[in-house]
Amino acid sequence: MKFRAKEYVNCVARMISQVAWNHRLPSAGIACLGLALVGFGGLTPAQPQERVKYDDQNTRYTIQDLGVVGANFFQPGQPFVISNSGRVSGGAGVGAAEHAVLWRGGEMTDIGNPGLGGNSIAFGVNVWGHAVGEAEDTAGDLSTTEDFCGFEFMAYTSSPTPCVPFIWKEGKMVPLKTLGGANGVANQINNFGVIAGYAENTTKDPGCPSPQIYQFKPVVWFRDWIQPLPTEGTDPEGVAFSINDRGQVVGASGTCAAFNPNFLFNFQPVHALLWQNGIATDLGNLLGASSNFAHDINNRGEVVGGSGSLAFLWTPEKMIQSLGVVDTDIYSVALGINDKGQVVGASLEADGVTLRAFVRQVEDLVDLNTRIAGSNPFPEVGLVDGGLVPTGLVTACSINSRGEIIGIAVDPTGTTHAYLAIPTPAT
Repeated sequence: MKFRAKEYVNCVARMISQVAWNHRLPSAGIACLGLALVGFGGLTPAQPQERVKYDDQNTRYTIQDLGVVGANFFQPGQPFVISNSGRVSGGAGVGAAEHAVLWRGGEMTDIGNPGLGGNSIAFGVNVWGHAVGEAEDTAGDLSTTEDFCGFEFMAYTSSPTPCVPFIWKEGKMVPLKTLGGANGVANQINNFGVIAGYAENTTKDPGCPSPQIYQFKPVVWFRDWIQPLPTEGTDPEGVAFSINDRGQVVGASGTCAAFNPNFLFNFQPVHALLWQNGIATDLGNLLGASSNFAHDINNRGEVVGGSGSLAFLWTPEKMIQSLGVVDTDIYSVALGINDKGQVVGASLEADGVTLRAFVRQVEDLVDLNTRIAGSNPFPEVGLVDGGLVPTGLVTACSINSRGEIIGIAVDPTGTTHAYLAIPTPAT
């Protein structure tokens, strides 16, 4: 299937924040967490890796095609996270449905079949292959009039269905608790099994646009336990995006909003937050921007995300810093960071149409398309279909400790693929 430029970026679901959050871009994851901080069952939290002291400016990447991920107008599917063991979480079109999937060794496994009976997406995975995400629960006793996960909006289903957070392990998808509401989403799981996400409660929020009714709060789960996290000031809603092995959680607080197909939630982020020891810390902003979110955190406590139209890096020593853009681009967002401090994300060119994946090399954001070694399954042939569809590596969603990167690519026919970029250091 081919996408026009304005349609395509809408399909980049969740990974690309909006330039102004009021329109779609053109083109297509606690006091109780003290347990996590000292380890579970005698385990010791993973130690941050020392930074590799070599000039990675000459690193090239071998690109592996993980296959077509679907053809849905709003969300064809995509990979989201790559663990340090090389496992990749994501979603892919299966017939007329969207299913949570895992990739390993280039092979894709459908973990949404049988799942919980409906559509599903896996947003996070740890080194053990335990995956978390969102899934429609068609067999439970829950009911809703909301389209919390947007599957109706994205035309995957014709009626509202409860969409619950889940964990998948030992070959089975198991729903997680909410805060009393019908819906929730699990975004990431660390290597000790602690999960970050958000869940609905039973408090109505009159500021929510229809069909959303109830508040949702950032939460963490461990086994049968769920703990809400505080939001900033008077912000009624919040989302936890990522959690590291030290139990630190990052995300954002803000207000209820119309469903956003770029991020797959009913949320307007205002404050980028870091939660540790039960306390929410506002990470600040760039140039007074109002749209701020923290998307990923490594085991060194370094955070990346977006503030207004710029990617940022936050460190305990230097606080929030702009990462700039690729070349003369007009927009950037940082989506992943590993323990070596390597950052990946996406950048929008000045034409307002062309997205490109980036990797931060030394101090610069570099177009990943210019760092490909050997044959390229997604050649940059410019624009296809009358100049309406950008091609090549368009997002870099996550990077693991080995420097492996996953994201979305578009082939010369305009079809959406998942890719894996494997670093090949220069000799």
